[in-house]
Amino acid sequence: MDLFDHDLQQRLGSELPLAARMRPASLDEVIGQEHIIAPGKLLRRAIEADRLFSSIIFFGPPGSGKTTIARLIAVHSQAHFESLSAVLAGVVELRRVIAEADERRKYYHKRTILFVDEVHRWNKAQQDALLPHVENGMVTLIGATTQNPYFEVIPALVSRSRIFQLEPLGEQQLATILERTLTDKERGYGNREIILDDDARAHLIRLSGGDARNLLNALELAVETTPPASGQAVHITLTVAEDSIQQRAVLYGRDGDEHYDTISAFIKSVRGSDPDAALYWLAKMLLAGEDPRFILRRLIILAGEDIGLADPRGLMVATAAATAFDYIGLPEGIYPIAEATLYLATAPKSNSAGAIFAAQDKIRQEGAGAVPVHLMDANRDGRALGHGKGYLYPHSFEGHYTPQQYLPSGLEGVVFYQPSGVGYEAEVAERLARWRQMMADFIRSRDSDPTGEAGEADHPGAPRGE
Repeated sequence: MDLFDHDLQQRLGSELPLAARMRPASLDEVIGQEHIIAPGKLLRRAIEADRLFSSIIFFGPPGSGKTTIARLIAVHSQAHFESLSAVLAGVVELRRVIAEADERRKYYHKRTILFVDEVHRWNKAQQDALLPHVENGMVTLIGATTQNPYFEVIPALVSRSRIFQLEPLGEQQLATILERTLTDKERGYGNREIILDDDARAHLIRLSGGDARNLLNALELAVETTPPASGQAVHITLTVAEDSIQQRAVLYGRDGDEHYDTISAFIKSVRGSDPDAALYWLAKMLLAGEDPRFILRRLIILAGEDIGLADPRGLMVATAAATAFDYIGLPEGIYPIAEATLYLATAPKSNSAGAIFAAQDKIRQEGAGAVPVHLMDANRDGRALGHGKGYLYPHSFEGHYTPQQYLPSGLEGVVFYQPSGVGYEAEVAERLARWRQMMADFIRSRDSDPTGEAGEADHPGAPRGE
């Protein structure tokens, strides 16, 4: 059945849900998405001139107008429109559409535009089956998806399509849609006396989450289930509105953009030392049903990557929170997660642990150097090969430190780790600067002595092999 059959829509009339009845009937009625559909914009010009020859993909959240704009393309186009839902239709239905499109073009010289709702639901094989027919112009594709097409649609289809991203509707735009619905006498509630309190109006708009369909469904539920008060008026109070839309739906999919974008915002807020933003994104993930262990794993990584030695307790707090959650579970397990989030967000920051990657790059570029003989294991073959000979045991020296060569030959003096000088790492920086100066003096003294024995006699304490 063609979803864009307007005669059928007219026959159904009032049987359609309110959100379906209030779909814009013209481009001028579209609320929002001015960045792609306003007068003079490329897409609008193409629609009005019936010059939509290249395939397009609409990408945006639910209720933002993807299907509505596709329906309006049907109104303005002389091409034949076919519609498929990727949730319900497969390759068999697609082959039927392609066969009819081939016949239509061959005998009637008429183009076919194919609208595929939720196109990301088709797997790679199904999308591959569509590709050659888009490529040869047999059909012009209009895809609609709530997921990022650059990840969820095969690259070949994306490269042959123009991507239009739709935005969630703002509160003012939702207010306009609500007012239009209450005053429209043909499709809305203009013929009924409805009293909508201001606080009820604000509640419906605020909790609809930028989704026009969600807003109108809640309004319809409130109106149709509330008996008239005095006379014929239906009075929508805040209590009625709260019953109609009790909790804003959290747009979130564990494998979709919202999953990755939200965890990214969460980690960046903790890294950026904003505990309030961090709690907000944490709350969103938990309300949406995100796996708390996934969040905790990311916090443990952050403790090592972004806090490090600026506050070594950060890693302890993050791992303790993970252990505590395993003991407690939900809902009380939220407390250690929130505590770890707040601790890490307010802790001093250092990314100096990333020095490990500089060391890895050095080895990749130059190869791994040989272990100096005095650092080799002396327990197995020290007597025969001299492994471990000359090693200086740091605890035998004042301050439990003595300079000696630890890096491979040729790399003496190379520096990978740079302390941040923040928090606890400021103490580390002070100690390390002193030790590095002693090491530099040792290397300079050793290199200036042709016998290679300089420096060893100057160090107190007895050398100890391992």
